[in-house]
Amino acid sequence: MDVNVKPEEKKPESLLHRLKTMAKKLKQNLMTIYLAYRDPRVSLFAKIFAVCVVAYAFSPVDLIPDFIPVLGYLDDVIIVPLGVYITLRLIPPEVLEEYRAAAEERRKLGKPINWFTGALIIGLWLCLAVAASMYLYKLFY
Repeated sequence: MDVNVKPEEKKPESLLHRLKTMAKKLKQNLMTIYLAYRDPRVSLFAKIFAVCVVAYAFSPVDLIPDFIPVLGYLDDVIIVPLGVYITLRLIPPEVLEEYRAAAEERRKLGKPINWFTGALIIGLWLCLAVAASMYLYKLFY
């Protein structure tokens, strides 16, 4: 037994654990922003900015595609957290506190399943695929 180590000393958190904690906090802040932007106490500019940040964060389309080696993930690591930070500064603190509690409640309930929206998006993609196929067919035949 090592006599130099005190039992109450904790090991420093691993980098992976800190990154997971930061990602969880970012996700929670995004849900808070999503809930808060509809509140009438939030200014129009903050609402527009919040919608853009949340849409960009959840969008599969990035400013810089992820397949580009370093730069692909750099926009996700810098742009989204910076947008969240700015949006949180634009929304009044009392509104944030109210919706942080609501976001925490939603997190405890689990992920919502919206089959209608999912079916709508899949239908839209199918329509686009059919239209593109028809265009290509007419173009080459």
